Amino acid sequence: MSTFIPYGRQSIDDADIAAVEAVLRSDWLTQGPAIAAFEEELARRASARHAVAVCNATAALHIACVAAGLGPGDRLWTVPNTFVASANCGRYCGADVDFVDIDPLTWCMDAAALEVKLEAARRAGTLPKVVIPVAFAGGSCDMKRVKRLSDEYGFTVIEDASHAVGASYAGRPVGCGDYAHMTVFSFHPVKIVTTGEGGAVLTNDPALCDRLRRLRSHGITRDRAQMDEPDVGAWSYEMQELGFNYRITDIQAVLGLSQLKRLDGFLARRRMLVQRYDTLLKNLPLQLPQLDALDESAWHLYVVRVKDNSAHADRRAVFDALRAADIGVNVHYIPVHLQPYYRRLGFKPGDFPQAEQYYREALSLPLYAALTDAQQDRVVAQLKRVLG
Repeated sequence: MSTFIPYGRQSIDDADIAAVEAVLRSDWLTQGPAIAAFEEELARRASARHAVAVCNATAALHIACVAAGLGPGDRLWTVPNTFVASANCGRYCGADVDFVDIDPLTWCMDAAALEVKLEAARRAGTLPKVVIPVAFAGGSCDMKRVKRLSDEYGFTVIEDASHAVGASYAGRPVGCGDYAHMTVFSFHPVKIVTTGEGGAVLTNDPALCDRLRRLRSHGITRDRAQMDEPDVGAWSYEMQELGFNYRITDIQAVLGLSQLKRLDGFLARRRMLVQRYDTLLKNLPLQLPQLDALDESAWHLYVVRVKDNSAHADRRAVFDALRAADIGVNVHYIPVHLQPYYRRLGFKPGDFPQAEQYYREALSLPLYAALTDAQQDRVVAQLKRVLG
């Protein structure tokens, strides 16, 4: 019986285990020094001034929206081709959510479509307060154009770069803050590096950083300079606003810090596997992924499109056949606007045709640093068999 090949998985080595064990034997399991060390290294790797680590990327998106001042009566725009958290974070704040269709080649937010939608929204008086472009599969959208539009229309850019730890855009690390006010990373086990569960917000704005730190911990500060009554005593703390318990633990943070030491190796292996896929699949009836010319993707996902007008097997047949062969292909993503919750808000099929057509054809193939050449060859052989 063949061994199951998942679409993604973590890579944990003895150094990771030793790092976690050391924390378990230390005085600090949470709110200790490992968190600051992880944040400092994450910010350094991304060329950002500040990183605020939290319990997961959904929490990171939420507090980023709160820090941006998003609330009832405001609007957040993102893409349909993403995990639901990229939209839900706006709903958590009581804001209205809308979507911008995707580029048919990169499958990220179409910046031209964003500009057209912004022009119409300005005439209608319905401009967004926050726009969340998503670095789908590990590569950014046209962030230069998004930044120009942000300057013109006055919205806050929060890049959901959950897929893009270690990626670069226009020669600079994703997260550096050149094109986004805040950037969110994810450290879920199938992502580039993992903390088990975890996320972070990166920013270059010290005021945003201070607020993000308060928001992740109940809205509380112990910084006397920020207190209304600074001379109460060394035990003092103040709840300055309504925050959340979104803290990450030292156990998670030290795992992330250990994983970051292998980030370059993870990225190199993923990129090598992508090159092999590109070569091995080039003659099959598939649309292979394409990047913006400015991107160096982190390659969280390798997505192909099984053309639905092909004379060969359709996407569902290919998916089922590969799963039956113990190959854990997946689909990323069901368009968010087609989820029942969002349909009840008024969205319907046909609203975002590029994202919907992409969804009918998309298939995520296995891609992770520990994937062997032999396993990848098995994936390709099964694809060739199914596509005939």
